[in-house]
Formats: sequence, structure tokens, C-alpha cells
Amino acid sequence: MKTYFLILLSCVTGTALSADAGPASGFRAGAATSNITPPLGGAVIGGFVPFPSTHVHDQLHARCLVLDDGQIQLALVVVDLLGIHRSVSVEARKLIEQTSGIPPERVLICATHTHSASSALGDRNQPEQPLDEYQTFVARRIADGVKCAQNNLRPAQIGFGTAQAPEHVFNRRWFLKPGTMPPNPFGGIDQVKMNPGAGSADLVEPAGPTDPTISFLSLREPGGRTIAVFSSYSLHYVGGVGSGHISADYYGMYCRHLEQLLRVENQDPPPVAMMCNGTSGDINNINFRTPRPRQEPYAQMRTVAEDVANKVHAALAHVEYRDQATLAASCRDLEVARRQPTAEQLDWAKKKLAEPPAPAGKTDLPAIYADRTLRLAETPPTVPVALQVLRIGDVCLGTMPCEVLCEIGLDFKQRCPLQPAFLVSLAHGYVGYLPTPRQHALGGYETWLGTNRLEIGASDKMLDALLQMAAELKPKP
Repeated sequence: MKTYFLILLSCVTGTALSADAGPASGFRAGAATSNITPPLGGAVIGGFVPFPSTHVHDQLHARCLVLDDGQIQLALVVVDLLGIHRSVSVEARKLIEQTSGIPPERVLICATHTHSASSALGDRNQPEQPLDEYQTFVARRIADGVKCAQNNLRPAQIGFGTAQAPEHVFNRRWFLKPGTMPPNPFGGIDQVKMNPGAGSADLVEPAGPTDPTISFLSLREPGGRTIAVFSSYSLHYVGGVGSGHISADYYGMYCRHLEQLLRVENQDPPPVAMMCNGTSGDINNINFRTPRPRQEPYAQMRTVAEDVANKVHAALAHVEYRDQATLAASCRDLEVARRQPTAEQLDWAKKKLAEPPAPAGKTDLPAIYADRTLRLAETPPTVPVALQVLRIGDVCLGTMPCEVLCEIGLDFKQRCPLQPAFLVSLAHGYVGYLPTPRQHALGGYETWLGTNRLEIGASDKMLDALLQMAAELKPKP
């Protein structure tokens, strides 16, 4: 296993001092939204074969929150995209510093993982690249949203809460009865399968846990009117959209419904709800034991979104608010080794791609993964992985730029030296799925070469680094 090292991105200066500072004064918060809906015709990603968008069902947004403890400001941004390239985050944070004065290390930018949006990912195998037209637009609109949120700063109170919604989350990796596992694209047999047939008699048990907890930060004016609710839930996405539709999926529906529940008549600026993706790399909304009947587009999405919003709204009634909260941030790049194809895998990939292509309209997974295998062989041996920890009062928020498997998020919640804590996925880039070494040994989609791009021990290294960063931000007694 290759060694790794941490690169400190000049983010301790100013922020580490705040971790040791006395009680904050003049706590303020402001929130705003910024439209990032792409033009029609762009490729909708999320499946193996992209297709052009033909209709906008609901607009995509960058939802922005700025916090100010009287000493420093933090910005938290959630974008309605499958993911963003690292370079989009770098550019957006540069613009935010120019327009709002908030340093890059104090800005969180994460994606929801809606599968009904155009791509802001670019080449997922390259850590740096020039931005295309849509990526440039997204970066600019993120900066605009943060500036508007900063313009909306006003005296605030802050509270943390949780709600439980176990009925919407299911682990999608399953053990099957002996002899029923289909071959993977490489011709091998895994021990678990992602998304087996719902209701199949071959199901044995899920290969991992779920996390039913919705964690949220609530910001309100001293008089009680809500400024923003920043929330996280470990649900991959719901789906079930119209053909060719652009949609923010359940994340956007949740935000709209919660905002309706929270809005006071003639409230200006209005409350902003935010839902980010927790750690849902192996979690979805399919009950494989008892599958639901087929539904009309958006029906299941609305059911989940409104129920989760209702649960959070009910939990808000029990939140204890504080007038002050000290803020701190730490941001580092962890240099992690990439998975490299073996000589045998390269030989297989070349032979596969030399075969006649599959008929039009048929998805050829072996060919897709053969192409991914050859592309991985052309990438640098290591990749910088952006990690971030924010301390907001007593609450610790950690981030990773991956589709993080659920058990990693549960581990972070339990082991974090700052409590309460929760982990957010798809922040500051996209470097593929992140299984644990235990899940790697089981195989399955999330572990396949090309779906997963980082060394097998990456999750342990990344989690250890985040826990160290959290410990560094712990206030001294």
C-alpha cells in the first residue's frame, strides 16, 4: 500500500485561532438561493448512457447560507447537481473570496446527487481542468448566491436537531442465494449485488447498514422567524422523473415543502431550506423485500420529500436555540493513491473494446468498464482529495468528495471528538465511490474498477484525517 501525506491549504490561519477564542458575540446568519438551471439539450447524467434534456420540471439551485460569529464568516452551499468537478469548487471559492471576502477554506460546496441534471463534472479522472461554459456559469452563480446570503445577514439564533425517517432508506447491496449471483462486467462473480430484483426469492440479506437520521442546523431571527434550515439525510436520490426532464429530485421538493411550512406571511427575505447528501453510496429508496407498485412520475419523490420535511418541521419545535456560536474551519488535501489496472485487466479491456459494438440502444457494461479501465491507466498515480471540517458551535460537520458508503458516515458520527457530528458527501469534487476495505472484499458495483477510483484503504485514511482535523478544532478546556 502506498503512503500518503497531508497538505495544509493555509486554512488554519485565522480559523484555528477561532477554535480557542472566547464566546462569540453578535452572531448573524443570512441565506439565499441562486438559479443554476442549464439550457435544454445538455446531457442528463446519472445513468451509464447520458441523454439530452428536453424539459425543465423544476429549477436547479445553489442554496447558500452564510454564518458570522463576530470574528469569522463561514459559507455553506448545496447545489442541485449529481456532482461538481474539483475545479468548479476552486473557481467558485476564488470568486467568493473576491466578491464576499470569505476565504476558500471557510466555504463548503457540496452537491445533492440528483440524477436529473446536466453535468458539471467534466473529466472525472483529471484533478484539474479548464471549466466549460456550464461549469463557469455554475461557479459564478454559486458566488452570486453567497454574496446575496451575505447581504441578508442579520442577528440570529442557532440550534441543532435530528429527526428519524427509517422507512425511506434501504441498503441496496445484497447477498444472494448460492449460485444466483450474475457475473460482473469483468466476468467475475461478486459476493454481493447492487440493486437486485426487488421481491426476488434469491435475496438473503443486505451487506451493510442504513442511517435513518436527518441531522439539521436551524437558524432563526431572535423574534422566531426562520432564516434557514441546513439538513442532511443519507438517501442517494429517489428518481422516477419524466423522460428527458431536469429536476432537483426529492432534495428540491423537500426544500420547497419545508419552506412552505416555515414561511411567515410576507416574510422578506424568505426562509431557505437546504438538503445535502449524507453518506448514501449504498443506500436508496427501494424496499427490496416488499417492493412498491409502479407509480406516476414524481409521485414517490413527493411522498418522500414531504414526509421528511414534515418530520423536520415537527422536530424544529423541540430545538433549543443559542444566541452565540463560535465558528471554525479546517481544509486539507489528502494525497491518495489511485487504483491501477493490472496487466491482466488491461489486456482484457483492449480485447473487449476490439470486439464489435453492441446493437444500438443496448447498454454494454463490459465495454463501458473496459473503456474506464484504459482511462484509469492514463491517470496520475495519486489524486488530491479535498477534506473539510467545520465547527459550528458544538456541531461538527465533515466532508468528503465521494459517494461515501453509509457505514463510513456512521463511524464518523460515533468517533468524532466533537459532538454532535455528521458527514456530508460530494463536497469540493467527485472522485467516485468510497467503499470500506470490508465492502471492497465483497465486490459489487460500488467497488468495481472505474466506479471506485481510489486505493482500497482510502476510506480509512480519509476518515482518520477528518477525525484528526476535528480534534484540532476542539476548543481547549
